[in-house]
Amino acid sequence: MSGHPFHDVSKMSSQHTAPLLRFGLIADPQYAPIAPNDRLNRHYGQSLAKLEAAITRFNGEDLDFVVTLGDVIDRDWENFDRVLPLYDRLKHPHHFLPGNHDFAVAADRLAEVHAKLGMPAPWHDFVVNGVRLIVTDGNEVSLFAPPLDDPRRKEAAERLEDLTAAGAANAQMWNAGMSAAQVDWLANRLRQAEDAGERAIVFGHYPLYPESDHNLWGAEDVSALIAASPAAIGYFCGHNHAGNYGVLNGTHFVNIKGMVDTFDENAFCIVAVHADRIEIAGFGREESRVLAL
Repeated sequence: MSGHPFHDVSKMSSQHTAPLLRFGLIADPQYAPIAPNDRLNRHYGQSLAKLEAAITRFNGEDLDFVVTLGDVIDRDWENFDRVLPLYDRLKHPHHFLPGNHDFAVAADRLAEVHAKLGMPAPWHDFVVNGVRLIVTDGNEVSLFAPPLDDPRRKEAAERLEDLTAAGAANAQMWNAGMSAAQVDWLANRLRQAEDAGERAIVFGHYPLYPESDHNLWGAEDVSALIAASPAAIGYFCGHNHAGNYGVLNGTHFVNIKGMVDTFDENAFCIVAVHADRIEIAGFGREESRVLAL
């Protein structure tokens, strides 16, 4: 990590320029009223209290919005109704995107997940204070998210077979990919940001960079697309609960740690975007970083 453009977090307080944007991030609460997975150190039932603590902290801050980066639940449709009401206490606008576990529901509910999360569309964007926020859907081509008779399931099986044959680390059934149409849309939105003189931040569930067994199928192409955009300053994701970080062509790829992990340690952060840096204030297991732009 020594080669990455981190600075001493203690300098944060001495840098007083007002940020362009401040937002909260949560990844992988993965709530379910089930026994812990001791091997993975996942404590599903503890996530309600952790979410309440994060929301209380966010409510004490001046934020533009909060994003939850997927896996709101671990499984079962009824668990959405245990988790989502907690967000009603949040004073800031909030945006969800689903993770793979959010589709671990009955087949007749699969087409309803995005609406349940209050999403205007599976992928969409919005602009706040001159920064374009782009929400992607990494579950689009998968073995679990599309309805059972959807052709995207066949495409997912073929892509997984090709990745497995190539010995790819991310050739896993619990990973997924984007359609060519969504990748084209992402390229278009990045061009719009560039033409408008905006900065752009992309959100997704699956990591893109550095390489890992949790990465989106096609991560190399999507990360290269984002990093090639002069507008793009960052990509934030979850899915890999251990967290990760990399920088590619000056664009920061930040994998937020999973909230569900450990019995009593939380994990969430507040991100402040300045003209010359991104400051990440981590809470619990999440790291604090200052990333130069």
